[in-house]
Amino acid sequence: MSKSKFEISKEGGPHLRLLSLVGNWDGSTRTWFEKDVLADESATTSKIIGLLNKRFIRYEYRGTINGKTHEGLMVWGFDLGNNKCVCSWIDSFHMGTGIMFSEGSETSNGFSVTGQYSNSEMPEPWGWRTELEIINSDQFILRAYNISPTGEEAKAVETINLRIDL
Repeated sequence: MSKSKFEISKEGGPHLRLLSLVGNWDGSTRTWFEKDVLADESATTSKIIGLLNKRFIRYEYRGTINGKTHEGLMVWGFDLGNNKCVCSWIDSFHMGTGIMFSEGSETSNGFSVTGQYSNSEMPEPWGWRTELEIINSDQFILRAYNISPTGEEAKAVETINLRIDL
């Protein structure tokens, strides 16, 4: 019997790449509110687990921004039927009470997804691009960029994560 696309992906495709991140991580997060003006740098802890027979990963993190505790959760997956990376994101700082859904593609060393956010006070929605760069089995970097309605990008968040053994 031949293997399913999903089984093949878990053995050597995008699902294997995502699953390689399962574990506990310590990191350093830098945040920008204005282009090229670093606003905060603080420690972050996170945990990544596999979900639903390893179809997805859940990335939970906790840290501070300007001395105030915040936490967040992302669910990452790869939609084999549509050949695209998918992600949902909630957190207590950036997203408020909203959920951002993003989609994109596999890159040479990870994944890149783009979503949108808005509220009643914004005349047009803004974009938010998230890059997950896998450096090696013990390090990955999560970067996010704000994208103005006119298409100008500015780095908003960068977390460098290092695996910790428990």
